[in-house]
Amino acid sequence: MKIDTDRFEVRLAETQQDVAAAQRLRYKVFVEEMGAHASDEEHAARQERDEYDPYFEHLLLIDTQAKGDPLDRVCGVYRLMRGSAARAGIGFYGASEYDLSKLKNFDRETLELGRSCIAKEHRGGLGMHMLWNALGQYVTEHDIGVLFGVASFHNADPAPIAEALSYLHHNHLAPPELRVKALPENRAEMNLIPADEINKRRALQLIPSLIKAYVRLGGYVGEGAFVDHDFNTVDVCLIMDTQTMTDKYRAYYGRKRGA
Repeated sequence: MKIDTDRFEVRLAETQQDVAAAQRLRYKVFVEEMGAHASDEEHAARQERDEYDPYFEHLLLIDTQAKGDPLDRVCGVYRLMRGSAARAGIGFYGASEYDLSKLKNFDRETLELGRSCIAKEHRGGLGMHMLWNALGQYVTEHDIGVLFGVASFHNADPAPIAEALSYLHHNHLAPPELRVKALPENRAEMNLIPADEINKRRALQLIPSLIKAYVRLGGYVGEGAFVDHDFNTVDVCLIMDTQTMTDKYRAYYGRKRGA
């Protein structure tokens, strides 16, 4: 899988240097920008990494015109792990935050998404669109039935985002067969404000763009949020059934053509 334009290239990591470049971008975004905890070794290398990295595939957005250190050419990343690989290896990263038993035993192939980030200077542009197109190709090639992964609010305090969490709970809670639940340790309730007291516009303003994009595609959230103190975030687990997602897109574009 490879997607090129005049400036950007999207492909899976092929070498250890590719993975190191992904870890360098993660360090810039998660540690330097968001304040995540890092070890002395990670600070010294300026790479955010963990024991799961060798088991994941790494989808890279590469700025082919970037100068200087080759590790700085990667400007967008996704970590990908299929359920079949998780069962044969280390397991899902998200299992440290959520009870994923319903997804571990799912009768279709699953794909865990994680460590998604894009360099500040490329946000809101072509890069994220290219990453999503490549992800769509991957989903088709591997016949993925359900995508899931934790996504973050950039603060470890649930109180300021109570309206956003409540909005997601009341409007996008996963159906029972897909409803994973946050583990008791560091769990934060999402049902904090009654549905009829939520200001939808204000709630949506509090929700990060990536989470909004997933729910617009027909994604759901699991039950409960998880406070990740190491990463200085409040996490929600997003789940997307690819069949529902496809139907939603077909209906949306059908209305557009009709208009």
